[in-house]
Amino acid sequence: MTVAQAVVEYLSKQYTADSVGGVDYRERLIPGTFGIFGHGNVAGVGQALKQYQQLDPRIMPYYQGRNEQAQAHQAVGYARHTRRRQTFAISTSIGPGSSNLLTGAALATTNRLPVLLLPSDTFATRAADPVLQQLEQPYAYDITVNDAFRPLSKFFDRVSRPEQLFSAFHHGLRVLTDPAETGAVTISLPQDVQAEAFDVPEEFLAEREWRIRRPDADDEDIRRAAVAIRAAKRPLIIAGGGVLYAYANDELAKFAELTGIPVGNTQAGVGVLPWDHRFSLGAIGSTGTTAANAIAAEADLIIGIGTRYEDFTTASRTAFQNPDVKFININVAPIDAYKHGTTLPIVADARKALVKLNAALGGYRVGADLEQQIAAEKKRWDATVDEAFDTRFTPLPAQNEIIGATSRAMDAADVVICAAGSLPGDLHKMWRVRDPFGYHVEYAYSCMGYEIPGGLGVKRAALAEAARGGTDRDVVVMVGDGSYLMMHTELVTAVAERIKLIVVLIQNHGYASIGSLSESLGSQRFGTQYRALDEEQHSFDEGETLPVDLALNAESLGVKVVRIEPGEKVIAELEQAIRDAKAAPERGGPILIHVESDPLLDAPSSESWWDVPVSQVSELDSTKQAFQTYTDHKARQRKLLG
Repeated sequence: MTVAQAVVEYLSKQYTADSVGGVDYRERLIPGTFGIFGHGNVAGVGQALKQYQQLDPRIMPYYQGRNEQAQAHQAVGYARHTRRRQTFAISTSIGPGSSNLLTGAALATTNRLPVLLLPSDTFATRAADPVLQQLEQPYAYDITVNDAFRPLSKFFDRVSRPEQLFSAFHHGLRVLTDPAETGAVTISLPQDVQAEAFDVPEEFLAEREWRIRRPDADDEDIRRAAVAIRAAKRPLIIAGGGVLYAYANDELAKFAELTGIPVGNTQAGVGVLPWDHRFSLGAIGSTGTTAANAIAAEADLIIGIGTRYEDFTTASRTAFQNPDVKFININVAPIDAYKHGTTLPIVADARKALVKLNAALGGYRVGADLEQQIAAEKKRWDATVDEAFDTRFTPLPAQNEIIGATSRAMDAADVVICAAGSLPGDLHKMWRVRDPFGYHVEYAYSCMGYEIPGGLGVKRAALAEAARGGTDRDVVVMVGDGSYLMMHTELVTAVAERIKLIVVLIQNHGYASIGSLSESLGSQRFGTQYRALDEEQHSFDEGETLPVDLALNAESLGVKVVRIEPGEKVIAELEQAIRDAKAAPERGGPILIHVESDPLLDAPSSESWWDVPVSQVSELDSTKQAFQTYTDHKARQRKLLG
């Protein structure tokens, strides 16, 4: 076989095995391969995929895609919805084909989500040297473009000889299926090696199961944690994506109901509890609810479960103001379990740790005063969101109204997708999630352009879920015009495969999120509006609005488009358009709903902060004022050692 043929057949025989709560699971680890074929992989992986397609299309289904980065985003979206049990492989040519994957690799690794990257590389034999698109470094001739993947991947290897294939893929898939170490796995395949024939041992091509490790919590760690919890007066749980990946929702709910300890959630943790659960405070931190942040400010014990504690979660280390606050961190990854200098790290699967904690905490419950405060703060925040959803601005609505309309039009099991701009923060604090799979916002890397390809990946996973007899879900992508312009090309992929992806495109003629941030930092929304160039000032801030028609752009790609015109009925028409899109045939192709919004109408305040430095000296009065505000917030920042 050729090396590429061996790779494709090997990947077709790899299975994920898992067991959660007595339910066993076995599914293909790599259900398909994406690829764009240039001179680096057309005769290697491309030939192998074509050969197996003709022999039996089920061996390794091929998916086309329009951009290598977007293909990685599709794989990540699929992996997230399958709870890291499945992902896709991606084959690229050399040079720009490979380097286009770099952002996708960084996103996958930052989000702790598996993706298998197979970038082609220059000739291992150097028979053609330099080959087209080869990077040449005079100080190290063995460096290629693919070496840029090393710091972005959780595993990297280069197969320079056919015999290296066995160890490269064995260790690569070990990392791919490791919940503590997963991320981008990159195996570089030189273009000549891909096409080279060699004898492949039959055992390499045999079926193999990769069982997901779910380590149990140490009994002594649980004992110490139980002692700390019993001693706490105002404990708070911060639940992250690790709760979802461990299928620990039911145990978390049991834990909260048993003890009365409230739960705040990170971006990745939205869905750990329904929004209206009595102990759910909703989002926490810089994009959090006032309810979660009010409780966090006074908490004397933080129980972090499956969270990586990014700066939004901790409000840049200003969220926790109790001088005696301590941390219990439960995480399958040691790097996260030990954060903030905690003396109580528990390296374990979230579900298994919660099972033991529930058994150890019988009879413990927080005081009635905390429970009363939880109810009062939830009531206050729910009223704030109701007002934001129901206030009508004309002729252009606030983004809050659009979020409310979208939420009302979607069913409980449907999935909302987002990634960058002002939408993720607004969704985090206001989205009323009702299903553990109902919210997918990529915010670890907050990558503009992720929304449409990521949403397409989620939709692929949802279709596969439904085909196995699972829940039927519509997938609704919410995206601003800035992110849309970054990477809308996968709409063509959805058209080609007749996949019903619903896209709500919010047109505000600029970068609303960084515009608001710029203004708060005294930089006057510099460079954040889509305007014609004022040549005298060389400014894009005051010119005419660009005559860009994104709805027409989507139509030109073959997408069905619904335009919502500004006016008094915009929210009612938007809500109906989403309902109509949901009622459309499942294999009818993508539907885009275009609606304009007013970027100057903000979401309700989280009563929190995010540390973005302000210039210490400036000729601008706006910057001077912003620096004083920054200094006031900075004084509340803590080291959080506990």
